Amino acid sequence: MARKTVEDLFVHELSDVYSAEKQITKALPRMAKAATNPLLAEAFTSHLEETHGQIERIDQLVQLTGLKLKRMKCVAMEGLVEESKELLEEIDKGAVLDAALIGAAQKVEHYEIASYGTLVAMAKHLKMDDAAALLAATLAEEKGADEKLSKIAEQGGNQAATLEK
Repeated sequence: MARKTVEDLFVHELSDVYSAEKQITKALPRMAKAATNPLLAEAFTSHLEETHGQIERIDQLVQLTGLKLKRMKCVAMEGLVEESKELLEEIDKGAVLDAALIGAAQKVEHYEIASYGTLVAMAKHLKMDDAAALLAATLAEEKGADEKLSKIAEQGGNQAATLEK
């Protein structure tokens, strides 16, 4: 479908982030299992639960607006998930892998923050106030997840990796 209007673009971007969230639900359990830092493992597990809620929020938005999502695969998220799989294969379990997983997860969060920020702006432009509110709630959660990952890295996650040489 051609993206000729802001509404077309909104549906495309919403479909893309919906696919991204679905992909993340498959990656987060692997990342939690591989993490040795209990705070990191818990961050991945709690974000998985949040992600399920974010998917439900998109479903709710679709019901409210009557929009129809496109069946598509978010290739950007596919690449980020593939990168995390490579880390799991290439780095031994321990502090170095934890540091790498934090970086990989923050790449995902930054992609999602950009996506949801764009969607909130488009929803406001389209006068879809309820959709904007739902998307803003998810945007806040994504920012919170990113902050949590930064704190874990700063509170010793990355320092432990330095000591593991």
